[in-house]
Amino acid sequence: MFTLVIGGSASGKSAFAESLVMRLPGQRIYLATMRPWDGECLDRIARHRRLRRDKGFETLERYTDLAGAEVPRGANLLLECVSNLAANELYDPDGGGVEALLRGVDALLERCENLTAVTNEVFSGGASYEGDTLAYLRALAQVNRALAERADAVVEVACGLPHVLKGGPLP
Repeated sequence: MFTLVIGGSASGKSAFAESLVMRLPGQRIYLATMRPWDGECLDRIARHRRLRRDKGFETLERYTDLAGAEVPRGANLLLECVSNLAANELYDPDGGGVEALLRGVDALLERCENLTAVTNEVFSGGASYEGDTLAYLRALAQVNRALAERADAVVEVACGLPHVLKGGPLP
């Protein structure tokens, strides 16, 4: 099953996605996509590791090229997060763009039993953007639409409350 969890910043989407994966029997893999560029990123990564320390996840760090990730067949995978991955694929020298990201998700879907992917809803802020920021937002919106189309279930989380937009029931 493929579940896409979407929400704004600090909406509770990551905690909700983790809770979904923790209900599943079998191997749990946390596929982390945040590249540790600076101290702020390192602090955020350390916080996420602390939060999932005793939850039975194995961590796999992958910043680009999800298709090349060594994910065991039948694993339950939490992809955290598509927004970081999109930025990496678009702007990292090793990145392959939107198509590489989507090919990577398709490759993961072929190998894992359950994929739960977390992504950001970025267009409800009401701000006006230009240049690279607008290009990134449009690319992420394209990715989110494509993933929602592929997903068995799509859940939007707002204020910690999940709203099923597609599919269900959830595990």
